[in-house]
Amino acid sequence: MPLAPRLPAPPEILAVLEETYERVLRRDPGEGEFHQAVHEVLESLGPVLAARAGLGEARLLERLLEPERQIMFRVPWQDDEGRVHVNRGFRVEFNGALGPYKGGLRFHPTVNLGIVKFLGFEQIFKNALTGLGIGGGKGGSDFDPHGRSDEEVMRFCQSFMTELYRHVGEHTDVPAGDIGVGGREIGYLFGQYRRVTNRWEAGVLTGKGMLWGGSAGRTEATGYGNVLFTAEMLRHRGEDLDGQQIVVSGSGNVAIYTIEKAQQLGANVITVSDSGGYVVDDKGIDLDLLKHVKEVDRGRVSDYADLRGSSARYIAGGRVWDVPADIALPSATQNELDADAAALLVRNGVKAVSEGANMPTTPEAVHIFQEADVAFGPGKAANAGGVAVSALEMRQNAARAAWSFAQVEDELAGIMSDIHATCYETAERYGAPGDYVVGANIAGFERVAAAMLAQGLI
Repeated sequence: MPLAPRLPAPPEILAVLEETYERVLRRDPGEGEFHQAVHEVLESLGPVLAARAGLGEARLLERLLEPERQIMFRVPWQDDEGRVHVNRGFRVEFNGALGPYKGGLRFHPTVNLGIVKFLGFEQIFKNALTGLGIGGGKGGSDFDPHGRSDEEVMRFCQSFMTELYRHVGEHTDVPAGDIGVGGREIGYLFGQYRRVTNRWEAGVLTGKGMLWGGSAGRTEATGYGNVLFTAEMLRHRGEDLDGQQIVVSGSGNVAIYTIEKAQQLGANVITVSDSGGYVVDDKGIDLDLLKHVKEVDRGRVSDYADLRGSSARYIAGGRVWDVPADIALPSATQNELDADAAALLVRNGVKAVSEGANMPTTPEAVHIFQEADVAFGPGKAANAGGVAVSALEMRQNAARAAWSFAQVEDELAGIMSDIHATCYETAERYGAPGDYVVGANIAGFERVAAAMLAQGLI
């Protein structure tokens, strides 16, 4: 897919961008999600490259698009029946110019090197936008924890960390959780790290339990942050969340705490989903019931509908985007919201879309929203709350301190407000008012590029 620059730029700059993208396609074949993430960023960078003469000659883009380190390893483990399984483990340390690599671990059957590279590349810009001095990385495995016993998950995590521990550390690379990696998995990973290193190094992982170095508010941070970013977008349009009808996709950690914060701000959230289908709850999602189904029973959203009663109905195989709403918050996985869904949401009067997941909206869908003047918050800005509170957890670990939930929430609100302001003002500065995609990409690039140039050709 050829580049379609979002803003005018000199022909020689556009040629550099096109050449750069073609090089990525040649050198990284079969990595569609990574190509998509690179494509979206490169389309935004023409004006900043034109304004900063010399970046193209320094071949900074070529360095930025090549991970500093790609680690891939086997993970052998034994199930409860004694059968041996072998999964693949990954850690891509993409860019450390701003600080130690920071980004989650994803355990899901779809994980491969291309997925991890896409997530790590996005993380570079997301982390830069927080202003908290963290580089970009990502990791995970094609292991599926769903349906596995606690003992099986523990054995897998111990095997995974037996290799990964060589590559991580509080001043080197600090993983956190992502899809399939919650508090249980982080606990097993941390325990094995402590065992093999004989060190109590709390800052090596974030998302830890409160009793052993975790931060208040980390569980809620990604969902809360996305809602706060959405509220900022609406505020700039003279509105707020009170009384707005919201559709949320997903039913994991991000979705649950997106719903919680949206409800606190007066919105009515009416959907949740999983890989089997979705639920519409006309009375609004019962958050306590959803948490019990997902976090205690580890059940499906269909179980929620069965327990909720007549106000909730389960639609197998459908999409939450079919439900009319004022605001859509995709919070499940990449490329879940396509052009057809976007067009339907626009016809149904959607005002704002903000990404709680990583790249859940296809490029065609983003174009439709922006053409219709729908406020659109890209994930690298809107869902940065999770990594921001992870960085706050690192700060607390370094000081051997523990902050209150209120203190963390205040810090998160300030960070999300700053990210919104940075994206908004950067887009205006480059002649694209209201385009948060351009603002996020350019602002993140400017910060990382400055650090890379200052540190020399490394």
